[in-house]
Amino acid sequence: MAAFNILSPSTTTTTTFYSLSSCLSNITRTNYFSNDYNNNKTFSRDFHFSLFSSQTNSSSSSSSSSSSKTKRELSKMPTRSSKSGSGHSWIQDGSMHQNSTSSNKGIQGPLHSVFPSVPAQVSSVEDLFEFICSGPLISKLGLTSEMIAESIDKWISYGLQLCLLFKLNELYLTVPQKARFYHYYIPVFVWCEDKISKHVSQFKDSEDIPPLVIGFSAPQGCGKTTLVFALDYLFKVTGRKSAMLSIDDFYLTAEGQAKLREANPGNALLEFRGNAGSHDLPFSIETMSGLSKLTKEGMKMRLPRYDKSAYSGRGDRADPSTWPEVEGPLTVVLFEGWMLGFKPLPVEVVQAVDPQLEIINKNLEAYYDSWDKFIKAWVVIKIQDPSYVYQWRLQAEIAMREDGNPGMTNEEVKDFVSRYLPAYKAYLPTLYAEGPSGSDPENLLVIEIDEGRNPILGN
Repeated sequence: MAAFNILSPSTTTTTTFYSLSSCLSNITRTNYFSNDYNNNKTFSRDFHFSLFSSQTNSSSSSSSSSSSKTKRELSKMPTRSSKSGSGHSWIQDGSMHQNSTSSNKGIQGPLHSVFPSVPAQVSSVEDLFEFICSGPLISKLGLTSEMIAESIDKWISYGLQLCLLFKLNELYLTVPQKARFYHYYIPVFVWCEDKISKHVSQFKDSEDIPPLVIGFSAPQGCGKTTLVFALDYLFKVTGRKSAMLSIDDFYLTAEGQAKLREANPGNALLEFRGNAGSHDLPFSIETMSGLSKLTKEGMKMRLPRYDKSAYSGRGDRADPSTWPEVEGPLTVVLFEGWMLGFKPLPVEVVQAVDPQLEIINKNLEAYYDSWDKFIKAWVVIKIQDPSYVYQWRLQAEIAMREDGNPGMTNEEVKDFVSRYLPAYKAYLPTLYAEGPSGSDPENLLVIEIDEGRNPILGN
């Protein structure tokens, strides 16, 4: 795989490294919080499980071999020994430090905190460099230790911005938090940046450049919403205009859902929103076409949103006056959904999984023209077992109930997930084996995750 433009070595031949605290002190701390970020309750619940409650096997990953030059340069980096209550550490198993650093004064504490009971260990950029190189996606993306060493300041800057977004102390991340940022979110961001650069290079200076639409196909509960949320934030703080969309935003109105239910009596897969057939496809074409035209300053449009709480949980399209607005020139659209990239299969195949899937399979025929043909780059998050979806959803609902919020019972969770599992069982094998229809292997990133939602070495 060709090396990424964003990380290609600069003309400077000598890389200067500092202690981590010195690097952080030289990076502008942009505290970027919009109403969308602060008020996204769905995201908050998803983030709790996708970041704080997950475990990591990062220690089992082998580091990329460093060249002799890289090792020499890294060996010059100073380190800082910590003292209880004031140390800096990236390689520690404890959670966030109790006292926030001065850079986080404007943040009202972390979402969840478990304070370490022992002093932090020695800290330096070398620790972080080695940790980044041990990530399971590094070699998959064609990154080398030399490329990472040349761009370590960018990686630190991206990590700092994510800490600001998620209200974490950048000097006291747990290993799972550090892995989520440096083994997952930032590598995917770098991959997206590379695809954007190549997309832009296809157009002449005088031409309008439509935004690159990147599709994120991943099962429910695996953390795709949090991933897209983090990527959207990184794009914005690095100067790019981006937009987030979900297939949920294109669900039929409450009235449309009622008509769908009446037209398919006895089919549990179409009783509620979710499966193919429950989306307003003409509306999605209108929206995606509109976004592709946001190529100039001053051009604006509102992004549709869906209110899942309406009609006692049956859901309805949110009032357009509440929809967020985006302005051109738009660089990238991040489009996510649990069934993005699913394509029709022979009737006998879906009938063998569940006879109720036959109508779903027929409905899928119209989805390529409504969704997939707009997507020019794909991130497919692969799971080993569809039953993970049930466990993830159950965890989320239990957490909601423990926090005093309404949540589904265990039986309700089982019923809810059962309406999606047939589609997972039928369509995921083909998606993983062939990729989405029309996808270019050069613009397709498949990330396999484990039950803890962490990337692992896989296909």
